[in-house]
Amino acid sequence: MSIRTVILDFGNVVAFFDHGRAIARLDDFTDMDPVELALVLYGSAIEDAYERAAIDTDEYVREALLNGRLTCTNEQFLAAFVDIFWRNDEVCALLPRLKPKYRVLLASNTNAAHYAHYVKQFESELKPFDHLGTSVAAKARKPESAFCAHIQQFAQCEPGECLFVDDLPTNVEAAERFGWKGVVYRPNGSLADKLRAAGVEVGTT
Repeated sequence: MSIRTVILDFGNVVAFFDHGRAIARLDDFTDMDPVELALVLYGSAIEDAYERAAIDTDEYVREALLNGRLTCTNEQFLAAFVDIFWRNDEVCALLPRLKPKYRVLLASNTNAAHYAHYVKQFESELKPFDHLGTSVAAKARKPESAFCAHIQQFAQCEPGECLFVDDLPTNVEAAERFGWKGVVYRPNGSLADKLRAAGVEVGTT
């Protein structure tokens, strides 16, 4: 089958991110070690619940402040929490070159606060996308098959006609089990060649 839809991860594909930026800004508001705080905010059950919309932003922030022993306001926390992204020039330059020939979908494990922030920060970069798929909307996270099934609804083609790009091999492997073709992204300038090798025509404009 030829490729009709290209599906891309957001974090560390369309844009890079570093949770350490948020931890550094929150450090003044807690007596907790930064490594421990990172585990509280990003390695606990509340993050998983938040990314699959099992809890809302208010509940996540309440739990984060309590468990992280943070003395900042909700507003101060969220300002630090969302300010972690920067543009990946390589991928953003490729997106308009895919759009004339392919349907382009986003497939992002994210939460409501991060999503609301990055769709504004990267408004122009996200314009080529036909649909912005998230774990919040899917109520499931990569590498779960339920996440792929949710995104597939917007592909307007068969799974075998979809190509998925993600920086995590585990997610790509799960996508391939679902029926998509997969490419593991590495920030070394090789994506266009990898797409061509997978059967995607990458335009020049």
